[in-house]
Amino acid sequence: MQNIQRSISVDILRGLAVFLMVAFHFCYDLSHYGFADFDFYHDPFWLNFRIFIVCLFLLVSGISLRLASNNNVSGKHINKRLFILFGCALLITISSWFIFPGRTIWFGIIHLILFTSLIGMLFVRRPYLALILGLTIIWAGNFIQFSLFNQPLLHWIGLMTHKPATEDYAPLFPWLGVVFLGIYIAFLLEQTTLGMRFLSASVNIPLRRSLIFAGRHSLLIYMIHQPILFSAVGAIRQMLPATS
Repeated sequence: MQNIQRSISVDILRGLAVFLMVAFHFCYDLSHYGFADFDFYHDPFWLNFRIFIVCLFLLVSGISLRLASNNNVSGKHINKRLFILFGCALLITISSWFIFPGRTIWFGIIHLILFTSLIGMLFVRRPYLALILGLTIIWAGNFIQFSLFNQPLLHWIGLMTHKPATEDYAPLFPWLGVVFLGIYIAFLLEQTTLGMRFLSASVNIPLRRSLIFAGRHSLLIYMIHQPILFSAVGAIRQMLPATS
């Protein structure tokens, strides 16, 4: 099987997820400061928009895990990435504790990607098992609930009877299943000439260079975009006269 040193198409998909995420958070900030009246906790549009963004990130994460395994990426490189993810996850938890009292992020998307990167590496060479487990975890995460998992120490697993009070929540059930599906999708792409062309080439679409850049620097953008947007929108709100 041909190795893909770096898939530009995957970078574009990840970059698209980044663009959508920035747009989502910008709308959230507008609502938070009273410039708009979006209901991010109940409106189906915003709930499904978030689900789509998270699914796109995690599918790409699973695909990338498979590609990295095929390229025999060094353990040093993997450990460095995991260490950076751990530091980012810790920073998010600490900063959210100050910014959103009572809604601290204990297990958000970065925490999830850190955890699923560790688990996913055990299944990159077992795509059929990844498919079965992925579908099972997604089903269980959407249709099975136990009050046992309402305990704070178990929130990261999922399977709760209610969503905990937090600004970002991405538990293992069902989201680990999406990463497993990404591993299987990468396997499927490797089996066909068309799939290999997709992985080894790049589509010619609008904003192509911007999407590639965002895809290759997704973690950095994730970490800095919301503090910048949140502060900028908040500063504009402070400069405007108060409204009744």
